[in-house]
Amino acid sequence: MLKFLLICTLAVASRAEVGEEEDVLVLKKSNFDEALKAHPDILVEFYAPWCGHCKALGPEFAKAAGTLKAEGSAVRLGKVDATEETELAQEYGVRGYPTIKFFKGGEKESPKEYSAGRQADDIVAWLKKRTGPAVANLVEVTEAESLIADNEVAVIGFFKDADSAGAKAYEKAAETTDDIPFAITSDDAVFSKFEVTKDSVVLFKKFDEGRNTFDGELTKENLLAFVKANQLPLVIEFTEQTAPKIFGGEIKSHILMFLPKTASDFQDKMDQFKKAAEGFKGQILFIFIDSDVDDNQRILEFFGLKKEECPAIRLITLEDEMTKYKPESDAITADAIIGFCKLFIDGKLKPHLMSQDIPEDWDKNPVKILVGKNFEEIAFHSSKNVFIEFYAPWCGHCKQLTPIWDKLGEKYKDSADIIVAKMDSTANEIDSVKVHSFPTLKFFPAGDERKVIDYNGERTLEGFTKFLESGGKEGGAPAGDDDEDLDAEDLDDVEEGQDTDLDGDDDGHDEL
Repeated sequence: MLKFLLICTLAVASRAEVGEEEDVLVLKKSNFDEALKAHPDILVEFYAPWCGHCKALGPEFAKAAGTLKAEGSAVRLGKVDATEETELAQEYGVRGYPTIKFFKGGEKESPKEYSAGRQADDIVAWLKKRTGPAVANLVEVTEAESLIADNEVAVIGFFKDADSAGAKAYEKAAETTDDIPFAITSDDAVFSKFEVTKDSVVLFKKFDEGRNTFDGELTKENLLAFVKANQLPLVIEFTEQTAPKIFGGEIKSHILMFLPKTASDFQDKMDQFKKAAEGFKGQILFIFIDSDVDDNQRILEFFGLKKEECPAIRLITLEDEMTKYKPESDAITADAIIGFCKLFIDGKLKPHLMSQDIPEDWDKNPVKILVGKNFEEIAFHSSKNVFIEFYAPWCGHCKQLTPIWDKLGEKYKDSADIIVAKMDSTANEIDSVKVHSFPTLKFFPAGDERKVIDYNGERTLEGFTKFLESGGKEGGAPAGDDDEDLDAEDLDDVEEGQDTDLDGDDDGHDEL
């Protein structure tokens, strides 16, 4: 999941002007404790001025602060420039931007991580849920109407007896849901207004069917599954605003349709895609990506697509190891998509691995060029010791390594049993090798055991030479002992050339 989320980074709008942010407290080390005393409940954004996601969040953060202030809420919003206030950033474990934490009751020791979307409504709803009752009590029709009108999604429990087992299960479900408001009513007029005749739970939304009524045994687990399956549109467009909902949800299987909005048959294909989505609620998330948008080109590249190849369908699972799938047919019809999804759910699809064509001159230079199609033959050659750099063309650390790697190739170009090679891992995928950061250096010793050794030593010609001359012992580690990956949110907006670690340390890797 980490890899795909980071590749989906978008260019975003400029941060709000100072006037728009006047309701957001500017926090520093010098006034932080005082602010917590004055405002016991405060949501704090740790940001970097150069961070694109922070710039996009700025206006929404300010809007949320203004909304809460206008409502007379005691909850405040604040911001910390983590590039200037490094002590505060380190104290609260900030390693990526934006990092958002909620300090409740004046407690500064263990703030709660913000876990909802990045639009003003999401922020306000999350804070109200955190500072108020998990379930609001509706006693008038106008209260129910306002709740539905003011929220993209809202859930109302209709229970004649608020102390019933069903009502208690409903409250438990509400307590574990941060991003959607829950309410309960036993008022006859509210029942009548929404044509509810018996105890029930209804999810109201401003898209698709407009409302969904729960049908089943009233348990916390069943209610949460119901909300999960219906809280997002049948088809959701990938944008900066929807990304947290897409990646933060429990549905980890996503089918993507790459299609330009300007296409003459756009609506027809969207209707087909939406029709197919109806049968996979809660199982597969259907996502639309506008292939004409410049900021989406990195996503197309990640799937090995070009603009001129769209429309196209791809499916991806965002589990510990990401897996991509490609339909055999290019047809974008409801029947074709449904068939593809059924094969996936039944476990009958083979992963789609990208590969460039083998260059004619792949072995002409001292550093050999590997692609997916010739990797197995070269890397696992029984009589060759093969040292491979897995790189990305945009990776700054890879560019720094290039002259050293070229010298290493030159040093061993006449060797009978050592091959120095490289592979562009953004365009080639190998089932037997998982790459999580760039550059990744792996050694494939001669033999039939298919051993793989990770190189973790110094990236110098001397260090590489000692490693190879020792048979992969000096500076090596068994494959799988890679540096620990940071969480996706930690790496949410690490730009090329920016160190991830705030203390200035650099592990020498650019994360995927």
